[in-house]
Amino acid sequence: MSRADEVRERILAAAVEVFSRRGYRAASMNDVAEKVGLRKPTLYHYVRTKQDLLVAVYEEVLDESLTSARTIVAGASSTREAVRGLIVERVAYTCEHRDLLTICFEEESELPDELAAPILARRRAFEDLVLEAVHAHLRATGRTLPMTPRTYVNACLGAANWTYKWFDPAGPRSPRELGDDVAAVLLPVLDG
Repeated sequence: MSRADEVRERILAAAVEVFSRRGYRAASMNDVAEKVGLRKPTLYHYVRTKQDLLVAVYEEVLDESLTSARTIVAGASSTREAVRGLIVERVAYTCEHRDLLTICFEEESELPDELAAPILARRRAFEDLVLEAVHAHLRATGRTLPMTPRTYVNACLGAANWTYKWFDPAGPRSPRELGDDVAAVLLPVLDG
């Protein structure tokens, strides 16, 4: 990794901390520069705008999510295990990266349409991957759902993603244990 890449990573990490603590709208590039230990003109050498930082946060979350989901599906021992693994991982990732997810879930309206469109396409790709895992399970088992598969996926992702609001890192369950708990509640619907 080059020095410039290292500095960009530090800037993104600082932006995540500042945006999640203060909110995107209230945060300034001065706040980010101060957090990373750079002067504001130097910061602009690495990043053009505050919106670019927000887009980078979304890209990081969605790219990591897609990569992880593809790995889970490819390595699953069964179609059910693929769906279970996707739910568990989504909960664990959300709990382990609450600062990132706070930004993603609460600051989406700050993206102008031209910047939001590619982000939404990435998010749809992730949702479609989960949907295909559900369809694969239904095809393999001959089961049906009491709702559309997309509604089921949206309910699963909604339950998993909402943990960013209420997960307690000091609580009795680790992120992965909580993921197992959420999957245990959601999978019986899939098992019909």
